[in-house]
Amino acid sequence: MPKRIVPLSDPKIKKAKPQQKQVTLFDGGGLFLLVTPTGGKLWRFKYRFANKPKLLSFGSYPEISIAAARRKREEARTLVANGSDPGEVRKAQKAAGIAATENSFEVVAREWHEKFYDRWTPGHAATLMKRLEREVFPWLGTRPIGEVRAPELLSVLRRVESRGTLDTAHRIKILAGQVFRYAIATGRAERDPSADLKGALPPKRQTHLAAVTEPKEAAALLRAIDGYNGSFIVKCALQLGALFFVRPGELRHAEWSEMDLDAGVWAIPGPKMKMKQPHIVPLSRQAKEILKSLKPLTGSGRYVFPSHRSTLRAMSNNAILAALRRMGYTKDEMTGHGFRAMARTILDEILHVRVEYIEHQLAHTVRDPNGRAYNRTAHLEERKKMMQQWGDYLDGLKTGAKVLPFTKKAG
Repeated sequence: MPKRIVPLSDPKIKKAKPQQKQVTLFDGGGLFLLVTPTGGKLWRFKYRFANKPKLLSFGSYPEISIAAARRKREEARTLVANGSDPGEVRKAQKAAGIAATENSFEVVAREWHEKFYDRWTPGHAATLMKRLEREVFPWLGTRPIGEVRAPELLSVLRRVESRGTLDTAHRIKILAGQVFRYAIATGRAERDPSADLKGALPPKRQTHLAAVTEPKEAAALLRAIDGYNGSFIVKCALQLGALFFVRPGELRHAEWSEMDLDAGVWAIPGPKMKMKQPHIVPLSRQAKEILKSLKPLTGSGRYVFPSHRSTLRAMSNNAILAALRRMGYTKDEMTGHGFRAMARTILDEILHVRVEYIEHQLAHTVRDPNGRAYNRTAHLEERKKMMQQWGDYLDGLKTGAKVLPFTKKAG
């Protein structure tokens, strides 16, 4: 009569001590535990398939509990009963898992990025990867790229659009399309789901306004402004244009009555704004210094930047453009409006400021979860800190202390 096997228990396993040779503790049904001379306790399952003895590993105790090991045993025995070899099934599952990982959206996207890196400037290449890491990988990164469908990609784009950054959403759609087409070319996807999203996003506003957005180029521009030997009023307007990054018309029509140097704010009335909503521009320490130096010259009049022809009129837009041309910047390199793009890009991609704060300060319409536009005081304290950080960063650029390359954000 065969010896009856007593199922294992936790106390019995814990009492088992390592010996000079392996000790085998049987649980029944082909499942047993090996106690190694070094103290390891390893689950094993012995079975026969096609008249050949087979052995399968289930992991170690206590990471794999007795109950878990028994469940694995029953699953394996079911496979054998149905004519499948549990060992071969495990190999196939492992291979499929590796294939899915190797063909994930993130892996393919990084491969595409590395392959075409030399075709871009370092700054543009870093910008592309940062967009993927920040906006796409958290949601699609682990998905096998051949399984990603249009609704999944649209969900990613909607998140970006909901922040009021429609242009960025369109850019990410184009970027994802390039990755999908590379996956098709390399045999890891059959189609590009971004092509199915034509018309799914609102059309972006077309713009052809030139701007300096690379830190080193911005540093050169700021130094050129500081060295501008034309009108002092125009020079101050250029300096404050970089610090404030408001629209050129809003800057030119700034009035002294709107400036509160003690409180450190510039309150722009709604009628002067593009969206017809009042707007607050926090004044950094650098901005206050420039305004204080300008006040003895123009403070007795209405406008901070009056026309050189008449103090009753605001400075013309041509004054800013002419100064930029005089400094050697063509219409294809920089415009008065370009300070907004410069700030938007660097605050986001270099200083990693939250996009909501930037968009509020740009006076773009940003809506709350209920679809209502935020008022002018939204995130005001955070925006004050951001504007001082921006002023300090521009100072660093001019002295060469903080000219940072575009780098990915950690975490």
